Amino acid sequence: MANLKEIRNRITSVSSTMQITSAMKMVSAAKLKKAQDAITAMRPYADKLTELLQNLSASLEGDSGSVYASNRTVNKVLVVAITSNRGLCGAFNTNILKQSTHLVENVYGGKQVDFVAIGKKANDYLKKRYNVVSNQSGVFDDLTFDNVAEIAEALMEKFAQGKYDRIDIVYNKFKNAATQLVMTEQFLPIIPMEGGEGSNADYMFEPSKAEIVEQLIPKSLKTQLYKAIRDSFASEHGARMTAMHKATDNAKELRDQLKLTYNKARQAAITNEILEIVGGAEALNN
Repeated sequence: MANLKEIRNRITSVSSTMQITSAMKMVSAAKLKKAQDAITAMRPYADKLTELLQNLSASLEGDSGSVYASNRTVNKVLVVAITSNRGLCGAFNTNILKQSTHLVENVYGGKQVDFVAIGKKANDYLKKRYNVVSNQSGVFDDLTFDNVAEIAEALMEKFAQGKYDRIDIVYNKFKNAATQLVMTEQFLPIIPMEGGEGSNADYMFEPSKAEIVEQLIPKSLKTQLYKAIRDSFASEHGARMTAMHKATDNAKELRDQLKLTYNKARQAAITNEILEIVGGAEALNN
């Protein structure tokens, strides 16, 4: 059995770790509230905008936005992998990296697959295995719509120039603090709404469909990417809060076990001392 000093040192170490994980949990909980409110507020708007875009895409033939709806033979794929810049958030990053690898090896096997990394964890992992054409991890330093819009514009330009035939986004969708869903969404080309041209029957275009489409498509695509990054941002804090909560509970359990071990060892040491004193007294009497 370890001596009392070693056990005391371990108790102190575990207690310090528990304080750190507990503090990180509270910080993540505070950040989660703000991030959750942001994604909850924008999700209905983003979903409705995407729905409008999908409805219009069935009749984009000849319009200025038709380039973003053109389906080509898929030979070159660009995957936007969204992770976090930091760890200590459970399987949050690992799930995205596994899905990215799955796309390369199983979904797009034999095709050219490049990556845009949003998050240091994605960049650090993917650049060692695949071709990362751009690292946009700095967007988390100032997560605004305008900064994300610049990334979306670059993606749209690559697709319009024919550098890639398809662009996908892989990210964690926020469900609640304990649950994040790994999503793979097609960013480009635009997916038309099922139902074809009939789905546009209820819309009246003013001033003209061409002008509306020209403004709606870029805005919708930028919003789609911004929503995905916002979803991932909220999911990160939820995953970290959950991970730190579990770590704190495990540390508390380990500390309690160590205290029990310490008390048993101290009791055994006291018993041995008493036995030695009694044995010495008997020896003197004899």
